[in-house]
Amino acid sequence: VAEAEGPEAGLEIVESITGLDRYQPYHVARADLLRRTGAGQDADRAYARAIELSDNPVQRSFLERRRAELTR
Repeated sequence: VAEAEGPEAGLEIVESITGLDRYQPYHVARADLLRRTGAGQDADRAYARAIELSDNPVQRSFLERRRAELTR
């Protein structure tokens, strides 16, 4: 949906899903969509939560780089 109709449409769907606060991929998807809409502060918080939930060092490193890109 985000690719066909834009990140706002994808974000609307993602945010309508409940009960996924402990599900790391949810926060990754949400962070990316927020970043693509220009909502930097919200994306930063979503990346932080995704990083917090990740136990994979490679994945954490990738997410930390994406989060750092928000401030550039």
